[in-house]
Amino acid sequence: MRKKLYMAFENILLTFSEDIATLTINRPDKLNALNQATLKEISEALDAIEQTQGLKGVIVTGSGDKAFVAGADISEFQGLSVDASEELARNGQQLFFRIERLSVPVIACVNGFALGGGCELAMACHIRIGTEKAKFGQPEVNLGIIPGYGGTQRLIQYIGKGKALELLMTADMIDATTALNLGLLNHVVAQEELLEKAATIIAKIGTKGPLAIAAVIRCANAFFDETKDGFSEEAKAFGGLFTSTDVIEGTSAFLEKRKANFKGV
Repeated sequence: MRKKLYMAFENILLTFSEDIATLTINRPDKLNALNQATLKEISEALDAIEQTQGLKGVIVTGSGDKAFVAGADISEFQGLSVDASEELARNGQQLFFRIERLSVPVIACVNGFALGGGCELAMACHIRIGTEKAKFGQPEVNLGIIPGYGGTQRLIQYIGKGKALELLMTADMIDATTALNLGLLNHVVAQEELLEKAATIIAKIGTKGPLAIAAVIRCANAFFDETKDGFSEEAKAFGGLFTSTDVIEGTSAFLEKRKANFKGV
């Protein structure tokens, strides 16, 4: 059992409680907007998460009850050169790739506005849960720009090209019910049930083989990676798991009609 531990940051909160890490964007006076300092701290938090043994999952959320993340810090965009702005986008993409590629489930708990970079952050997570007040959108075209942290790519993956293009070009916001119906949200719950729902899902996934869960994430990501053949990745991952003792335990437990006790080896 892991005690509750805190790591000190200026713009985020990172806590480890039991076997769950919770990363909270903590700029409520700015509606948790993502400035470069915050993105740097998220990267440092991911370093700590990746180095922590025994984690079953990660929750990403925003402080307060108004916003998950209401976008990027637009003041930092003024005066950027072409090279600097492209580097900004690539760095943000790489950071969100790190979230997407974590080997444990990452659940976004969306407690309000998830706009621009906030919508992109939520989409980089594996599962999204929202409150009734959750709102999603990519409003960048209102500023004469486009999403830069993967929004044009992941929104299509989740809701399809036609609807994604409409939202990307109109900058319309959608509410939680619409997001649920489109497949952008997995669940909609009351505010007070948000973190509990995420913890329940992580606990359920945590009873499965951890090597298998990591392989599922890896293979699902391969589907959208043009450099990889997803079917080939699946076959290799399937075969590779048979070197683990988890497979022996899992198959034995099934045949013996008992719960498996996976060790992750």
